[in-house]
Amino acid sequence: MGNIIKGAMTVGVLFFAVIVAYGLVKTAPEPEQIAPEEMATSIRVIEVERSPVRLQVISQGTVVPHKESELIPEVNGRVSWMSPDLVAGGYFNKNDVLVKIDDRDYKSTVARAEAALSRASAEEELARYELGRMEELVKKKLTSQSSLEAVLRNHRIAEASLQDAKISLEQANRDLNRTEIRAPYDGLVRSERVDLGQYLSRGQSIASIYASASAEVRLPVADRQLAYLDLPLGHRGELSGDAAPEVIISTEYGGEHYEWIGKLVRTEAEIDSRSRMVTAVVRVNNTDNPGQPDLPIGLFVNASIMGRAVDNVITLPRAALRNQNQVLVVDENNRLHYRGVQVMRFEDDNVLISGGLESGDIVNVSPLQTVIEGMRVNTISQSANG
Repeated sequence: MGNIIKGAMTVGVLFFAVIVAYGLVKTAPEPEQIAPEEMATSIRVIEVERSPVRLQVISQGTVVPHKESELIPEVNGRVSWMSPDLVAGGYFNKNDVLVKIDDRDYKSTVARAEAALSRASAEEELARYELGRMEELVKKKLTSQSSLEAVLRNHRIAEASLQDAKISLEQANRDLNRTEIRAPYDGLVRSERVDLGQYLSRGQSIASIYASASAEVRLPVADRQLAYLDLPLGHRGELSGDAAPEVIISTEYGGEHYEWIGKLVRTEAEIDSRSRMVTAVVRVNNTDNPGQPDLPIGLFVNASIMGRAVDNVITLPRAALRNQNQVLVVDENNRLHYRGVQVMRFEDDNVLISGGLESGDIVNVSPLQTVIEGMRVNTISQSANG
């Protein structure tokens, strides 16, 4: 009986505690509800503007001679004199004598040709006199027509002999002049293969030379980049002065920066079937670059080819581009949104946009790790140049 009473009291106490707890909860004051404030992320932005842009094509290449020749004697003989400038790297001017060949035999040939000319001239003069005298006799009917024809034949033979003697003398003089090998232009010696006393044969190469007035650079250009240069397809020969794009050639050499101005004068006829590259040839006239040293042959250089002008293009830093073809745009409520754009090309640290943005749009350039569509941001304006 006692246990029943104890159990009933326990249940009653528990029930009373529950009622009291429920009453306390129901009568407790409600806490003040505070809505969480949305945090805004600070970002750097630029206001874009459409503007005309001069496209450029960047390439690299090696400097080669514009004019290059092999010195080849046109007569046989032994070398009697060599110019001190006929060494690798030696400089010479146009018409400078570089090599002399022993000319004694050729002077003798000229003397014999002059003697033969004198003899032929005398024989022609005698034949001409005889022809005139015979023509007078025929007019006076003191001799026959057959005698005149014989004299006329002798005169024609004498004239032919005189002409042959003149040609032989001209040839002998040319051969004598060819014993002096002269420079065809101002230039430098690349290599030489001749020495004093050496016997030279006609057609034997004795030195390689190249012109110093100008040089060329062969630049590989991807076929898709030709559209930026606006070059005519299949153009033959060199481009005219107005159509030839300007090219800036630059390099770092010996701790110094050098620049030259040149012209893209032509493209080579063939397109590489494997790389789809076209070779563009740039010519640099050293006289057009005062204050700069002559462009050295064999130097590896960078080239920036000035392309065509394009209107209504937006230039953005590469950091503004996301997912290859999207940017983040800030609306008037400082909300961030993705927007698709049309990428024209990448150029150095910038990207050129041809569509998807308008002048006045605010574009994010900060490297955000996490982006939520429509998130609130605080903008910090930055100039378009960084």
